[in-house]
Amino acid sequence: MSRIGKKPIVVPKGVEVKINGHHVSVKGPLGTLANDFHPHIDVAMEKDHVIVKRHSDAPAERSLHGLTRALINNMITGVTKGFEKVLEISGTGYKGKLEGKKLVLNVGYTHPVEFTAPEGIKFEIEKETVIKIKGIDRGLVGQTAANVRGAKEPEPYKGKGIKYSNEVVQRKVGKRGK
Repeated sequence: MSRIGKKPIVVPKGVEVKINGHHVSVKGPLGTLANDFHPHIDVAMEKDHVIVKRHSDAPAERSLHGLTRALINNMITGVTKGFEKVLEISGTGYKGKLEGKKLVLNVGYTHPVEFTAPEGIKFEIEKETVIKIKGIDRGLVGQTAANVRGAKEPEPYKGKGIKYSNEVVQRKVGKRGK
């Protein structure tokens, strides 16, 4: 049995979980999330716990078991605490600013790069070089952070670009003249 899948998910106070067949919706203080799960996985509510079970021991169902439990746990965490990714901009003259819901980056191109915040995502800027991306949907927060990082990935020679705050850029030695 899946080690992750067999763990029950504790539903904290103030969070409401509705299960309708394979459709699960979670409502909490920060918002509402809903998702449809695979029909081979059963989701049930027992007191203040969510239980995820599978029909058989087939490899496909075993992989879906842990995945479904992790996704429901992320939904519950998202509506209670939310998720955040922190990006750092490094490079001479590289900076970011907010214009309404748009994030505008000056990262060495001839033109500024603009990102519009998707529904449910909020950008915050600290010191022009630190970008915080916040939201309740973990997948959407991560994808938005990856899109912003993709505007100018950190290069290995000088380390210029946009990187995650906990990312370590492997530096290379430049060419040596004779």
